[in-house]
Amino acid sequence: MKFGILTSGGDCSGLNAVIRAICLYIDQNVKNAEIVGIPDGYGGLIRGESFPLCRENYEDIIGIGGTILRTSRQPFKQMTVSENGATRLGRMCENYKKMGLDCLFTLGGAGTHKTAALLSMEGCNVVGLPKTIDNDIYGTDVTFGFQTAVEVATEAIDRVRTTAESHSRTMLIEIMGNKAGWLTLHAGIAAGADMILIPEIPFSVDAVCEFVSQQRRKGKNSTVIAVAEGALLADEAKFKKSERVFVRTERGETTVTAHLAEVLQQRTGYETRSSVLGYLQRGGTPCAYDRVLSTRLGSFAANLACGGKFGVTAAVSGSRITFNALTDVAGKYKLVPPAGEIVAAAKSIGIHFGI
Repeated sequence: MKFGILTSGGDCSGLNAVIRAICLYIDQNVKNAEIVGIPDGYGGLIRGESFPLCRENYEDIIGIGGTILRTSRQPFKQMTVSENGATRLGRMCENYKKMGLDCLFTLGGAGTHKTAALLSMEGCNVVGLPKTIDNDIYGTDVTFGFQTAVEVATEAIDRVRTTAESHSRTMLIEIMGNKAGWLTLHAGIAAGADMILIPEIPFSVDAVCEFVSQQRRKGKNSTVIAVAEGALLADEAKFKKSERVFVRTERGETTVTAHLAEVLQQRTGYETRSSVLGYLQRGGTPCAYDRVLSTRLGSFAANLACGGKFGVTAAVSGSRITFNALTDVAGKYKLVPPAGEIVAAAKSIGIHFGI
């Protein structure tokens, strides 16, 4: 059998650990197997590029961040658009056949899964694996890469807190997450943030300012606010993303975090600063949890492929590793339920959500 592996979308910790687990499983359980890596995600498949993956390539990469295959983003909307008489989807299917693949493993997030579902419907044997620091893939309790990002963001908030306390400041820490606030929610709780602002719970500037002022009246000399990059003002919630971007641009705003920091200082009179963690959350060594999870998911996905189970993606359900049909998860997102248990727990200990 011949297997192909690609990593698509944003990088995260755990990708190499999954690649390693897939390869080691196949090496241990499939005679005369051939494994190839496809560089730059779907970009490499569109171009028809691949290279052999030998044991020395993957045996010792469990603790290395990023991806040895490299990655890229290929917009889903462009997959079925004709370009010079062919579509990117058509080219990928053609190259899948030219490579002689019996199975393609696609490691990626929501967009990657949508394209994987298209490939599957076109007759390619595909097995997906759920990667994203956002933890927003539908049908799985957790994605690999998420816990490492939580650890990084938590430590960053811990460090910012000492500066906030030393200078009696209000500090806003912007954390990745455009559609879903899982990363901000978990890191905010773990670091003891005073307030958490996430896309699923649109916030009021008035409520945020009042909370900060109230804390100062109670004698607290600093406030730490964890803000998801996709956090929404209550009056923006009715707009589409493109409309929100237009309105913010018209108002001369950059990000919601920078805007809120400026307004907070003006209204409360307390020195306010913002810090954007950015790509620090993506890179670096995976934590032990993600190394174990990646190994479990990778070996499970390889087992599915060797057993002829295609058109699926591996998933975590409770303590079990299981799978979902690609068509059942493609195009769907797992969002933070505003009335869910974890938000309720945060509220019960006094964490404010800006409403």
